[in-house]
Amino acid sequence: MEELKARIRRDGKIKSGNVLKVDSFLNHQMDVNLFTEIGQEFKRRFAGEEINKILTIEASGIGIACITAQSFGVPVVFAKKTQTKNIAGEVYTTQVESFTHGRVYDIIVSKEFLGKGDKVLLIDDFLANGKALEGLACLVRDSGAELVGAGIVIEKGFQPGGDMLRARGIRVESLAVIDRMDEVTGTIVFRGEA
Repeated sequence: MEELKARIRRDGKIKSGNVLKVDSFLNHQMDVNLFTEIGQEFKRRFAGEEINKILTIEASGIGIACITAQSFGVPVVFAKKTQTKNIAGEVYTTQVESFTHGRVYDIIVSKEFLGKGDKVLLIDDFLANGKALEGLACLVRDSGAELVGAGIVIEKGFQPGGDMLRARGIRVESLAVIDRMDEVTGTIVFRGEA
């Protein structure tokens, strides 16, 4: 998506430790018009697939997943990072390590909302080391649902997550894959560019 790449170049900020801040339009302040185009692009890429549920992880993926779900006409389920009183009954749970936050979370989905017969598309804002998506895929597998694939807004192609997930047979569709970024110069090189 050329508009997404242009927005990343214009408004993204590269920080030390391979961190790309896109909080002015993607994961703090949200550009809903851009999200609509992102959702439509995921719908186009997964057009031949039967999908009846979208699964994401709180919090950054929720906005993108909701707008994407409008394109598919399906509900969104999000994995919570903490057990709360309003999750009653049995749950699926696994642990994920956050690249951005540098900590391990338990993620939880109520068995009421994910199970056999569901055909699930994972949606998330970033793919770096792949731990969040790996955890979501584990929840889908544990529930007996079918994992159709994963839609990612920004993939850091220089980190191992995308390759690892694809090697496991998961279809990953990333809208912008960054091969290199330089904190000093502010340069971002996307896959397919010289």
